[in-house]
Amino acid sequence: MTAQTSAQTTARATDQIVPDSEHRGLVARLPQPLRDYALLARFDRPIGWWLLFWPCAWGVFLGGGAAQWRLVVWMLVGSVVMRGAGCVYNDIVDAKLDARVARTAQRPVASGRVSKKAAWAWLGLLTLVGLVVLVQLRWQAQLVAVGSLGLVAGYPFMKRITWWPQAWLGMVFTWGAPTGWIAVSSDHLGALAALYAGSICWCIAYDTIYALQDREDDALVGIRSSARAMGSKVKPGVGAFYGVTVACWALAFWLVRPDPLALLALVPVAGHLAWQVLTLKVGDNDNALARFRSNRMAGFLMALACLAVGSA
Repeated sequence: MTAQTSAQTTARATDQIVPDSEHRGLVARLPQPLRDYALLARFDRPIGWWLLFWPCAWGVFLGGGAAQWRLVVWMLVGSVVMRGAGCVYNDIVDAKLDARVARTAQRPVASGRVSKKAAWAWLGLLTLVGLVVLVQLRWQAQLVAVGSLGLVAGYPFMKRITWWPQAWLGMVFTWGAPTGWIAVSSDHLGALAALYAGSICWCIAYDTIYALQDREDDALVGIRSSARAMGSKVKPGVGAFYGVTVACWALAFWLVRPDPLALLALVPVAGHLAWQVLTLKVGDNDNALARFRSNRMAGFLMALACLAVGSA
């Protein structure tokens, strides 16, 4: 193969990668079948599994499991495979809609490069790996984890029936908080409820930022989202949800450790969320994507805060 032919092949491969992939060059080097399955499970976009994982870590740390690092690692593995499984399921259900949206038209199922039958098989394999992770948890946490399946199954349909699918996603994507908490403790359930409520609001806010990229296409094909529902009020709307997020997390911290010093642990993550809102540029897709991805750091800062308060 000549250098020119190789370059053309790489270019064609890159063209088949969705625009918001984080590792386009690396994914483009994979053989075509492997690349399509990697894209289907969103292995090219690790931000998703980090956003799924961080609430798990928060639950473990704030619930008193600061020393249970083996459990945390297992939950990271579970977040990678189950986020992938959820994306495969979502793409199977949304194949026709995805084909009509510019950002998602090149997804493997929507474009026809992977059949729905093959996608179901890939989903089954990922789920089996998730089952291995599930059995590492104590039985109470296993029941909590399995309880999310109904929410996961219903999520792809929410954008068709409600203007707030981000609220449903919030319940799904932060389910790791109660799972992680129950994996280490059955105490302070009021604090757990506050942590989970704040996590849902956090997800609503960051996914609204993400949905800004698709507002025009979503309007054309009839997909509903909080970004469309908020209209010109997106920035104050996101700010309000982040404000409720911090308030709920502060309540959770107070219920675990009623000490004003405990609330100081939230200052870094609160400052980061405020930065997101202040620097968000509605109409600039690159800016919105960068602010969305920055929630990886927000999750890390919150994990440090939970570790400090939960281990005190």
